Amino acid sequence: MSSQLSQEIAAEFQQSMVECRQLYLTCGRECVANYPHLVNKSRREFLEWMDDLHRGLLIKIYCSIALADDTWEIAEQELAALLFLHVWNRQLKDDALEQAMHGLSQKARRLKWFGLTRPFVEFEPLRDHFGELETVVIRLANLIAKADGRLDPTEEAALREIQAELDKQLASISQQASNVGKPKADNAKRKPADQTVSARPASTHVQQEAAQVRADCELADQHEGIEPEVSPEERLAEAMRQLDGLIGLGQVKDEVRTLTNFLQLQKQREAANLPRTDVSLHMVFAGNPGTGKTTVARIVANLFGAMGIVKSGHVVETDRSGLVAEYAGQTGPKTNKTIDEALDGVLFIDEAYSLVSDTGEDAYGQEALQTLLKRMEDDRDRLVVILAGYPKPMEELLKANPGLCSRFSRTLEFDDYSATDLGRIFERLCKANHYHLPADARAKLLVGFDWLHAKRDEHFGNGRLVRNAFEESIRRLSNRIAGITPVTKKLLTHLDAADVQLAVPESIYGGIDTLRISVTCSGCGKTVNAKAEMLGRKVRCRQCKTEFIVDWGEIAAS
Repeated sequence: MSSQLSQEIAAEFQQSMVECRQLYLTCGRECVANYPHLVNKSRREFLEWMDDLHRGLLIKIYCSIALADDTWEIAEQELAALLFLHVWNRQLKDDALEQAMHGLSQKARRLKWFGLTRPFVEFEPLRDHFGELETVVIRLANLIAKADGRLDPTEEAALREIQAELDKQLASISQQASNVGKPKADNAKRKPADQTVSARPASTHVQQEAAQVRADCELADQHEGIEPEVSPEERLAEAMRQLDGLIGLGQVKDEVRTLTNFLQLQKQREAANLPRTDVSLHMVFAGNPGTGKTTVARIVANLFGAMGIVKSGHVVETDRSGLVAEYAGQTGPKTNKTIDEALDGVLFIDEAYSLVSDTGEDAYGQEALQTLLKRMEDDRDRLVVILAGYPKPMEELLKANPGLCSRFSRTLEFDDYSATDLGRIFERLCKANHYHLPADARAKLLVGFDWLHAKRDEHFGNGRLVRNAFEESIRRLSNRIAGITPVTKKLLTHLDAADVQLAVPESIYGGIDTLRISVTCSGCGKTVNAKAEMLGRKVRCRQCKTEFIVDWGEIAAS
């Protein structure tokens, strides 16, 4: 048969399948390296499960679209051949391809969207990656639906059904996170059920879903390249790259670098049989939601693990619900169990002030706090504790508890992101997911972020606000292109200004056509005002002739 599949679509389809696998494996490695207490299985086993889930997801996407109209076009058959090559590592054609597809189509119906995407819903550390998952799913679905250059109503309906399934998963994530990021009024009476559900049982579910995929889809035991070896030096260098790559947070990065340099010096002195100076490594991270506290905690844990300060360098993230029990006699064992999971790593306690009631009547919270302090002393060589939360409540917590204040002498303050930094975070998400952000969309984002930043209070979402805005933009793009054929790479990757939606009054965009942005030349440091239409473009400085990109910048005074 003659090919009816364009080389552009074939290449994009293959690349998207590779990116899907990379996403699952990268997230799997993040879990086993930083959150082994959630995985509770060997590194190899868990990564194999994640690999199998990605293969099952690809099969589910393909069958949901290609077989929706009960016809199998030549272009769809060519995509199926590429799919089987990726999933089974087998080249099939003609009758063999048709037989394989017939058998697989029946079994694909038993695969459930929730099961295939479950790690990104139930493992809290992976929820931030759901937007990347949504991107690759919608991109693949569009490529399959429009491979033959047209889109019939059944395929369009299938596209919308997939988007609806993803929206369900996102709603589940939003519901679980709805209580996170706001101080609770009555800490003493709050029960564990009020908090985010623990992700601990999720590894069992992942194993079950992966086993079903392997059985139903007849997957061979082929898992090449899932477990690259990383030396301590490489791990340290990667953690420092992650630190340096963070947007904003200049003071926090400086303090972490200084601490890292100090600890490396002490290790070198110890190796030379010189006395070392021991310091407390327990820290307080004070900042509003979405300012990067958890991200920095993960980097710090990796740095400590790479340098041998702690054996593993993993992170156990918890809050009151992971330490305080509902009934008498249960809090001590529960707190100890969580601390045991964090041994040889970092225990990150969010909203730490929720352990102490303002009235002093919270006996369970006090028990958890005293248990924590005792274990910090008993396991001082195996445990680093980071307390995190809003700045003022954290300050009051330390003042009211001398035992804490003496053990947590280092406080890192996480400031709110500026509108410019919020724009840079949005752009980074775009680059990571292969989206192009034109100047008019950038200008709309900058104006919206500037308005939100000016109106912010302590509940301002910061990075979470940006991630939510990005994910909403992808959904709007998905709806906009759902009925458009033929599919092109530009169509799949180009975010229009209309796709950008923030919770701001439309009236603030009134003067966007005359907007000017204050930017600084990277060569001579001169600040100039550029038209908004130049955002994201390369310009040449009139003074020093240096070429630079007109970055987000600040909105110039009119």
